[in-house]
Amino acid sequence: MSVRKRAWQTHAGKAREAWVVDYSDAQGTRRQKSFRLKKEADAFAATAHVEVREGTHVADSASVTISAAAKLWIAARERAGRERTTVEQYRQHVELHIKPFIGSTKLTALSVPALRQFEEMLADEGRSPSMVRKVLVSLGSLLADAQERGLVARNVVRDMRGRRGTSDSRAQKRAKGKLRVGVDIPTPTEIRAIVGALEGRWRPLLLTAIFTGLRASELRGLTWANVDVDKRIIHVRQRADRFKAIGKPKSESGEREVPMPPIVVNTLKEWKLAVTKSEAGLVFPNLKGQPEAHQPIVRLGFGPAQIRAGVTVETGEVDAKGRPVLAAKYSGLHSLRHFYASWCINRRADGGLELPSKVVQERLGHSSITMTMDTYGHLFPRGDDAEELAAAEMALLG
Repeated sequence: MSVRKRAWQTHAGKAREAWVVDYSDAQGTRRQKSFRLKKEADAFAATAHVEVREGTHVADSASVTISAAAKLWIAARERAGRERTTVEQYRQHVELHIKPFIGSTKLTALSVPALRQFEEMLADEGRSPSMVRKVLVSLGSLLADAQERGLVARNVVRDMRGRRGTSDSRAQKRAKGKLRVGVDIPTPTEIRAIVGALEGRWRPLLLTAIFTGLRASELRGLTWANVDVDKRIIHVRQRADRFKAIGKPKSESGEREVPMPPIVVNTLKEWKLAVTKSEAGLVFPNLKGQPEAHQPIVRLGFGPAQIRAGVTVETGEVDAKGRPVLAAKYSGLHSLRHFYASWCINRRADGGLELPSKVVQERLGHSSITMTMDTYGHLFPRGDDAEELAAAEMALLG
């Protein structure tokens, strides 16, 4: 491997010069790469020497653009049997966020500084911090796939995260904050008002969501064969994705048994007599007997129920009579899942079930107790409130 200076004249007679790294790759193919500055050539030569020795070096001419690598990556995810919704999310990350900025960049030209600039461009163009993180995760997976194909030597996404260490994730957690009752989690008073305002075909579904904590996809894919009204248990065995395709829960722990309180049992008994018949035996089908889409449940069911219940926020707009325009306070069904978790956790004296953390994890179908505690740990009774401290003091001191 050598670094040499090359000088020449253009057709117009202007003098030009560059520093050329001349080397052979791991397959013995001769390669050359030019640089404007000697220090850049020396740095490349040092890195290439190690990569060639380790068999990981990829020359620019043997690499491809990020757009081309993305096609290979998505095709591989499809062949691996990833869910359609997951693959579609990958494709959106590529088409909407990656290709417009760095799609024409060669994999070998993507460095940590270039990646940092890409990250900042996404933020400057209005992408949320959450979306930026998701796009970088997809880009990291794309580069890992390209590494396995021998198209690039380094995964700069992993390099950048490694340099940041844990401080980045801690900052993200601080920015996100803890789930708050009355902000992210409906209060018991709000739930009572919502339950009283439920009506029509949405009432059975939303009652089941409130008192079982099933995910929206699990509710949409629930069948009567998995509802045991005699034992008051729902067997979660499948889900419906946003394309209405029925499949297994995303994780093994997602398959579980969830008990039903009497209000859900009695409502489902009545609902079974009135519901539109479905070939798949769905509990909550649409009017055509197919899995219900998520948007109508929120837009036509949950949202209006909140407005009727007075669980609202002001939009900042006024109507023709000058009255403030109100909107539903909670935007998605996941808020009902959060409520169910808090109901499981709260003390019996406060109207909750006071379940152990491991049981809460099983009821929610979380893959680990860590996930449960990271999300809801702050809601568990600590046993050191004013009354309990006073009782402990009396027991100790008399």
